[in-house]
Amino acid sequence: MARNLILAFETSCDETSVAVIENGNRILSNIVATQIKSHQRFGGVVPEVASRHHIEEITLCIQDALNEAGVTYDDLDAVAVTYGPGLVGALLIGVTAAKTVAWAHNLPLIPVNHIAGHIYAARFVEPIEFPALALVVSGGHTELVYMATENDFKIIGETRDDAAGEAYDKIGRVLGINYPAGKEVDELAHQGKDTFNFPRAMDHEDNFDFSFSGLKSAFINTVHHADQIGETLNKADLATSFQAAVVDVLADKTVKALTKFPVKQLILAGGVAANKGIRSRLTKELEAFTNTKLVLAPLNLCGDNAAMIGAVGEELYRHQVFADASLNAVPSLEFEWLEPTE
Repeated sequence: MARNLILAFETSCDETSVAVIENGNRILSNIVATQIKSHQRFGGVVPEVASRHHIEEITLCIQDALNEAGVTYDDLDAVAVTYGPGLVGALLIGVTAAKTVAWAHNLPLIPVNHIAGHIYAARFVEPIEFPALALVVSGGHTELVYMATENDFKIIGETRDDAAGEAYDKIGRVLGINYPAGKEVDELAHQGKDTFNFPRAMDHEDNFDFSFSGLKSAFINTVHHADQIGETLNKADLATSFQAAVVDVLADKTVKALTKFPVKQLILAGGVAANKGIRSRLTKELEAFTNTKLVLAPLNLCGDNAAMIGAVGEELYRHQVFADASLNAVPSLEFEWLEPTE
């Protein structure tokens, strides 16, 4: 098999990442410069701050990625880059860097959807088999994506308001947990009991969409009311109750989708896919679907990283999906919706 090397860029939010990927499934390097400490004092990502950090880190990450992989620009076959969705300023840094490298070294430029990247992190576990269904859960996105074949992504359901990860961060702030709060809330949720019976919005509706705004509001109102009357609530029970509501809705909607769309694989991906509660629940639910295998994105690749972009890039390279110098950031980029069938 010919060796295909792709230099991949990911700068959609607050991680500056550059990777060298071989044949779409082998990581030669995956450099990630995180900005978490810079944003913690604000309780979330500040777009302008993120953009400035990307400018400072991008060239350093490129050189580190090439050095760690033991390759030069002459060894590369293509350049892949996230061009959306994400923060427009942050995206532009990665797109500009990728276009510059592609132009300077006469390499094809491959445009990659960030969500496709999260899904294709599964390629580092095993080959993706089609048809497949992906549950993508992150700080900015919660959606179910159906893939009939390669390079064919169709949304069948998504959040109507807050993404699951966004809700975790907001209730984490109420609990006194620093951004990003997901991991710590998950750990706390394994120490308490589901005593608050928070709402499972849209759980029984005849669609595959999600809503977490009402859950977030119910959580905050519960805590604020307790504060006003001088009552102290158990933080572990609050976290457990919140996570139980999130996991119930995610699992129920996914099971409903699997029933309507029989697939060979269910892929769990995105930053919140590292959540132990979600992983455990889906593992249990999949016992009823004997012809569907659950593929969990590797824990170290659940967050934003360039390796996942390179995994998609290799497939797009084979399909000759290239961009030219007019490629621009598309912050609201999304897959097409699957058209309903009678």
